[in-house]
Amino acid sequence: MKKIIYYIDKGYGHYEPFYEYTVSNVGMDEFYARQLCTYFIMRGTEYELTATEMDGEEDILVIKEIGKNLSGEDEKSFRGEGIHIEFRSYDIRENFRLISRIPCSTHFDVLRFLLKDVVDVPGIGQKLRTSTEIDEDRGVYVIYVKDLGEE
Repeated sequence: MKKIIYYIDKGYGHYEPFYEYTVSNVGMDEFYARQLCTYFIMRGTEYELTATEMDGEEDILVIKEIGKNLSGEDEKSFRGEGIHIEFRSYDIRENFRLISRIPCSTHFDVLRFLLKDVVDVPGIGQKLRTSTEIDEDRGVYVIYVKDLGEE
């Protein structure tokens, strides 16, 4: 059975299994959407994706711990409310300002946004994607954006 295994890079070539999902738990669309997120939030801690690997039926995601997750402006939990995307400013000086939220019917809808460098934020227009995140604590995908042409 296909599964994702997150490993934490502890340094010096030491990796520890951290978390695991199977396709039967999350579905194939979510299985791939998770692999496109550059950040992973779980239990109040932020992790950064550093590598992806294949090993037979296992997809391995290597993450490194960044530290305590910094909350952004107007955060909301979406647990039990379906699939959602938040679009936020990538600028920490703006406290990761919320730009827009949208519900999605499937994770395939989310994949379309995760795959693009320039995303069309509903009601706002085109923005440059800077990074992506799956926030397990709040049950939401977060796409960080900035204005086109912004340095």
